[in-house]
Amino acid sequence: MVGRIFKLFILLVVLVNLSGCKKQKNDIIYDRKYIDEIKAARKDVAFFLTQNFVPGATVAIAKEGKILYSEGLGLASKDLESPATRSTKFRIGEISELFTAFIYQKMVEEGTLHPDSAVWHYFPDFPEKRFNLSLEHLVNQTSGIRNPRESERDWRALNTSLIKGIDIFKDDSLAVPPGIYQVPNLFNYNLLGAVMEKVSGKHFHKILEEYVTDTLKLENTLPDNPLIPIIGRSDFFDHNYISQVINATTRDMRFKTPSEGLLSNAEDLVKFGNALLYSDYLSEELKKRLFEPVMLQNNMPAQMTNGWMTLADREGRKIFGKAGNVTGGGAIIIIYPEEKLVIACAANLGILSEDFPVFKIAEYFLPAVETNETKTSEDKEGDKE
Repeated sequence: MVGRIFKLFILLVVLVNLSGCKKQKNDIIYDRKYIDEIKAARKDVAFFLTQNFVPGATVAIAKEGKILYSEGLGLASKDLESPATRSTKFRIGEISELFTAFIYQKMVEEGTLHPDSAVWHYFPDFPEKRFNLSLEHLVNQTSGIRNPRESERDWRALNTSLIKGIDIFKDDSLAVPPGIYQVPNLFNYNLLGAVMEKVSGKHFHKILEEYVTDTLKLENTLPDNPLIPIIGRSDFFDHNYISQVINATTRDMRFKTPSEGLLSNAEDLVKFGNALLYSDYLSEELKKRLFEPVMLQNNMPAQMTNGWMTLADREGRKIFGKAGNVTGGGAIIIIYPEEKLVIACAANLGILSEDFPVFKIAEYFLPAVETNETKTSEDKEGDKE
């Protein structure tokens, strides 16, 4: 009798373990109505990862506010052979700017920050410069602050902080007067983040929670910190001198949290993109302002607004996009605002984010564009009339 009970107990344990494995393997969201499109997209992503020896990634696609597909592919850790899941957290590099710009625009809307005010008005520790340097110059990447040196972009010090990162350049003169050129520069958003901290009296990670992650239910977006455990954080990988994939050396990203230092994944990025299109948390005015063109000197339009690049595909469809690369990771997000399509990918190997096949994937989910070749003879006769 005892032996029989013991056998039943062992059987129960095995069944529980098997059900757990099945659940992990089924960690995927997919809409059956788009199964052919999803299979094609998944094949493209898998081919890209294999071709470039990327250990692991996440991909997510949403249309008209609904997530059609989300999945983790490959490995989050090669040493532990841990699979990447939908909730695995990756370094997203410059995509961090999108969250900082969003917070900035919310603070402007509530009157906490004023775009035309000088940086030193809010942050007296930053010395006054020869030219007026406003908050709007920072968010638009038109500040004229010098570009960081390679050693400053890839600072390898530990126990860094945002304020220590500001100390790197705060005493330097502006390279050019603000407003003339748009030059992406991590110093701009780091300084903007420091202003936010000074005004609110809170650390940037608390500001991020208050304005973005808690409100929009982004459960896997937060600052990277190598000194604390973070559940679901991927290992990070890099290339050596002969392009072999190796473990990335440790980096403390906290000195550049607002510009390049966040962790996230494809599903959270897609949720964020959906919020910019649909969420009631944003006023219609704010949604419009996030993508309003930035005008440079002599009314020349800039390519970037609030961190977003403005693009167009071959059919002239408007696209807002952003790619990020940093040691050990990278990500990309694109939004087709009129087609209500959002696609994002994130991976644990840097340098490659701009090569993700997101535009090819988008073609599977976009409506076909009518051309003269696709028109029926009846349509053509109607055109003549």
